[in-house]
Amino acid sequence: MAEISAGLVKELRELTGLGMMECKKALSECAGDLKKAEELLRIKSGAKASKAAGRIAAEGVIGAWLSADAKVGALVELNSETDFVAKNDDFVAFAASLAELVASRNPASVEALGGIDNVEAKRQALVQKIGENISIRRFKRLQAKGKLALYMHGTKIGVLVDYDGADEVGKDVAMHIAFAKPAHMTKAEVPADIVSRERDIQMARAKESGKPAEIAAKMVEGAVNKFLGEITLMGQPFVKDDKQTIEKMLAQRKARLNGYAFLVVGEGIEKKTTDFAAEVMATAGKAH
Repeated sequence: MAEISAGLVKELRELTGLGMMECKKALSECAGDLKKAEELLRIKSGAKASKAAGRIAAEGVIGAWLSADAKVGALVELNSETDFVAKNDDFVAFAASLAELVASRNPASVEALGGIDNVEAKRQALVQKIGENISIRRFKRLQAKGKLALYMHGTKIGVLVDYDGADEVGKDVAMHIAFAKPAHMTKAEVPADIVSRERDIQMARAKESGKPAEIAAKMVEGAVNKFLGEITLMGQPFVKDDKQTIEKMLAQRKARLNGYAFLVVGEGIEKKTTDFAAEVMATAGKAH
């Protein structure tokens, strides 16, 4: 039997929201395979789909820039080792300058961005000045079909929304995205393999329920549609009024959504955790 680490159990708990023992048992049954264990728990316990985008696991800031005519905008994730550095004025200013360069020069990659206006040299100079590793992780740029709204949730989440309608609509949708972090805009945009995987999970759950085939089939379709509503912006309940979806809210206000982009600091990065006491003891041991 594969040894199940506490870190693996913790990760599965974050993905499913279930208890430690349930997660450990599932990992044991799946020989430590995290993805299979998550699927097993979703079948047996009805755990919700993972919301990995909500897990902030690295330090840094989101730099943002929006043109005066609200037609071009950009977001840049600039990472640091500690939150202390993420609050440094020079660090924050560097992130903002990067966002302006992305918007105005439209680089093809992070590497290409490093070659514009001595960006890489400026990054290295900042590393020398602050004494901590600093990395430009990624960026997103939007050229509006309509107009752009920019919303920043502190310095950790940045959202750009391309829309047609009243200014308040853009702001409301951007705030909703910062809260709900939708993986896709519409159901049609969800990749077929994700839909297929969800249908397989729900079919397995329906079989376990022992319901007649006709009822089980309806259960599966209902669950898949609910899942698609949860992960798509248009299908999500509006954060300011959960009685209506974003799609219905936009229709009610005679507004249209053309696209969006958002960045969350540290999304998808697992922060290295250290046992401080063990670290002190190790250091003391080396001193002798």
